Amino acid sequence: MIIDTTEIQAINSFSRLESLKEVYGIIWILVPIFTLVLGITLGVLVIVWLEREISAGIQQRIGPEYAGTLGILQALADGTKLLFKENLLPSRGDTRLFSIGPSIAVISILLSYSVIPFSYRFILADLSIGVFLWISVSSLAPVGLLMSGYGSNNKYSFLGGLRAAAQSISYEIPLTLCILSISLLSNSSSTVDIVEAQSKYGFWGWNLWRQPIGFIVFLISSLAECERLPFDLPEAEEELVAGYQTEYSGIKFGLFYVASYLNLLVSSLFVTVLYLGGWNLSIPYIFVPELFDISKRSQVFGTIISIFITLAKTYLFLFISIATRWTLPRLRMDQLLNLGWKFLLPISLGNLLLTTSFQLLSL
Repeated sequence: MIIDTTEIQAINSFSRLESLKEVYGIIWILVPIFTLVLGITLGVLVIVWLEREISAGIQQRIGPEYAGTLGILQALADGTKLLFKENLLPSRGDTRLFSIGPSIAVISILLSYSVIPFSYRFILADLSIGVFLWISVSSLAPVGLLMSGYGSNNKYSFLGGLRAAAQSISYEIPLTLCILSISLLSNSSSTVDIVEAQSKYGFWGWNLWRQPIGFIVFLISSLAECERLPFDLPEAEEELVAGYQTEYSGIKFGLFYVASYLNLLVSSLFVTVLYLGGWNLSIPYIFVPELFDISKRSQVFGTIISIFITLAKTYLFLFISIATRWTLPRLRMDQLLNLGWKFLLPISLGNLLLTTSFQLLSL
């Protein structure tokens, strides 16, 4: 039997080429994920610094100023401190639930970033059910908080976990009804399609003007989902020490703060995508169309401009949420539940019925 060495070399070269293609494919999958995670991490650090600076300005005091220029490295210093602190476990608690709870809270929120379009080209997964994936995935976060409260074997922690679960259930329903109204207007549940639907009519096509009632309900519900003042009942210091965080220390304690700011950032991004036109900026486009016409520019330039516009709108909502924290007093638990079930739920349901009626009449 004669062996053709040329054929064997060709087969080996082809197999090596296929292996290289697989390696490059894996790299191109990991690069966007790594970029997104790095951007999210930097975004959280910026939010922590902004909150301290804005709160200092509102309270007329000096904020962080020694760790880096204008104290910008203070958040990084706090994270490093928590990373090296001792990790304590409750002697009579459920250590498995105690350890898993913070991870579930962080991972469930991180998964929500996969469907957020920072620009037309910069999105990890453009799914047809993108907004509902966010609702379903983010609803797992209170499960992690409840596990943490129960596993701590502390009455304050357990009560904080119960409050977190009750608060999430109360405000997820109005939030979902508002998203249903947006999906009806856009004829899609894809986040990219929702942004594109708002760009058809320019600035006045934003869902902020087409859904003003839904925007207010979504704003209040998203603040409650993030457990921000005046809705921070699960970790009310005057009542529950620190709620479900009471028994935590070290990096696990830091994970709760990371989850809180990740949730605030993702909610701000969804406000931008659903109601503020996403990456579209229509006002300057009217006056200087050559500069903001992304289709006439390179893909890199257009992507950078789009990401900048999205983040600018996002940080506007972040400023509102931070200012609200230092302006309004905390609600009581009965007031919190009454607001969700007796006020926001009927309003969001009525808004959905009105939207459905207008859509049927316009056919």
